Amino acid sequence: MSARTAIDPARIPAHVAVIMDGNGRWAKKRGGLRIFGHQSAITAVRDTVEAAAELGVQYLTLYAFSTENWGRPTHEVMALMQLLVHTIRQETPTLLKNNIRLQAIGDTSQLPASCQRELAEAMELTAGGTRTTLVLALSYSGRWDLAQAARQLALDVAAGKVEAGSVGEDVLAGYLSTAGMPDPELLIRTSGEQRISNFLLWQLAYTELYITDLLWPDFRREHFYEAILAYQSRERRFGKTSEQLTVS
Repeated sequence: MSARTAIDPARIPAHVAVIMDGNGRWAKKRGGLRIFGHQSAITAVRDTVEAAAELGVQYLTLYAFSTENWGRPTHEVMALMQLLVHTIRQETPTLLKNNIRLQAIGDTSQLPASCQRELAEAMELTAGGTRTTLVLALSYSGRWDLAQAARQLALDVAAGKVEAGSVGEDVLAGYLSTAGMPDPELLIRTSGEQRISNFLLWQLAYTELYITDLLWPDFRREHFYEAILAYQSRERRFGKTSEQLTVS
């Protein structure tokens, strides 16, 4: 039986985050350059986005390019930026067709001007999408997100816009780049690595982790369904006991 048919439509996570890992290793296994792996990953992205929209996932956040990725060889970074421009341009009509809104989080001011233009245009064109929101994490890191939130919050406190005594979790969360989004309920990581790699550090506090040995270019919608099914098999207690959940 397909994992798709076993999924409970009433228990779909509102927000799924994905660390798309293994492109370089996938290419190396095939004797190709790392960029070959990145190019081959587009099908995995398309399959995952379409599967998420089909199931009713409200937010899908893909870790596309981290702050640390700027430290990679220059030729790889430039090739990735060119691929990003091409992919955004190529996939925008599909997003529109499927009623999917595109957003981005991260220090996107660091991206090349051509990337910023394509990204801004795609986000404007898809702004009316109501089925699913696809969030690209670009030039993003969890520590950067927390630092920029703390900096802006400190400025607002100093300006008298926020009372220092009122600052709590909800207030700080409102300054993160994901403000207005629910925290991810499920994080999928490919390639078997068992770490979160500086991704959504605040937001992943109670997120279920699903790790697969598949390299990202091999990931398909059926694998996404399997991750959702695994999520639905877990008991989310948020610090409570199973007995307390049963009573409530």
